[in-house]
Amino acid sequence: MRKMNYQNVKGTQDYLPNAEKVRKEITKILEYTFVQYGCKPLETPILNYTELLASKYGGGSEILEEMYTLSDRGGRDLALRYDLTIPFAKVVAMNPTLRMPFKRYEIGKVFRDGPIKTGRFREFTQCDVDLVGVESQIAEAELMKMALDAFNKLDLAVTIQYNNRKLLTGMLEFFETDKKLINNVVLILDKLEKVGVKSVISELNGLGLAKSPIKLIEQFLIDKNNISYSYFERASKQNELVKQGLGELRELDTYLEYLDIKGECVFNPFLARGLEIYTGTIYEIFLLDQSIKSSIGSGGRYDNAIGGLLGTDETFSTVGISFGLDVIYSAITSLNKCIFEQLKVDFYIIPMNTKKESLLLASYLRNKGYNVELELSDKKIGKALDKANKENIRNVIIIGEDEVNNNQFIIKDMISGEERTEEFEFKK
Repeated sequence: MRKMNYQNVKGTQDYLPNAEKVRKEITKILEYTFVQYGCKPLETPILNYTELLASKYGGGSEILEEMYTLSDRGGRDLALRYDLTIPFAKVVAMNPTLRMPFKRYEIGKVFRDGPIKTGRFREFTQCDVDLVGVESQIAEAELMKMALDAFNKLDLAVTIQYNNRKLLTGMLEFFETDKKLINNVVLILDKLEKVGVKSVISELNGLGLAKSPIKLIEQFLIDKNNISYSYFERASKQNELVKQGLGELRELDTYLEYLDIKGECVFNPFLARGLEIYTGTIYEIFLLDQSIKSSIGSGGRYDNAIGGLLGTDETFSTVGISFGLDVIYSAITSLNKCIFEQLKVDFYIIPMNTKKESLLLASYLRNKGYNVELELSDKKIGKALDKANKENIRNVIIIGEDEVNNNQFIIKDMISGEERTEEFEFKK
């Protein structure tokens, strides 16, 4: 008989209780923050029609290459969701009676058949907030502030890099970049911090761009003034997208400055967010200490997705932000942060030939709101007490025949050694 392969599928992993406790606490903190900001819960299916997820309003060609596809018994083409954004856009498109603005959060599994590295897997959990129905940059400002609040609660120091896709696309138009290649150029520019200027220019040459745009893009990349909005003024007078993008960034800055978070938010003119879905402001969240190089959260404005799914030219002002639970967990564990209390057991009950009676007492204590572990495996008293010590369980209750006959139980404090007696009526 052939031995079964018990290994996990590459890019997936199990989380044993100690790890899962931390993940649950992270989720709890994120969810608490989302609710603080007026977000409503939503759940969407993991399984979707391929046509929906492969829409041009979805993740773009790079994501589609990583999409898990399958078919059902009826021969329908299906796919596992690769994010929570398009399923959300679908919900809004299918429910025209939703009251606007509509702000939702969703925490769920997503799947991508992509490269694996620290904090990045093929099955992972995203924690998303999306807001539809607000044209103003106040929407972006609130989500960026929410992100800073969440990571402050998680005791992680972060910085938010932000840009505007209109500004970046407009600058490429201003440099007379071939319009058919602009999306490809944006994807290459998105790699700048990882690979450097020389590699970016090399890739641009490989695209077949004319020499003039490449030279202008290179000047743009190395100019020391490119982080100042004044740098874009001349282009804004000749290109409408640059003008709009610059206007939106300046509006956003008024909110960031008023909230006194401008120091934690950094304008990056080359931040591109590889997904083609984005239409305006975009942002990525990074650990300040760079212990993990990749972003631990990201998002932006995508005004065309919902109308696109409806088959109309109508725009729905939509802004989203996504936090990766797995990468946040990796960040916290890599820093050896102990910011979460272990889930404590209030009472550990050890039966001495009194299983039914001990079960009754455990139910009584649980009904009073305590966390109770009942020893179910007939451990000898010495081994049971040893377990209590190893797992830092302070209060132990041993139930023998005398306790049952006397309708009482004794609580032993494993730290002080003190004992106290409580009355309890056992069924005879």
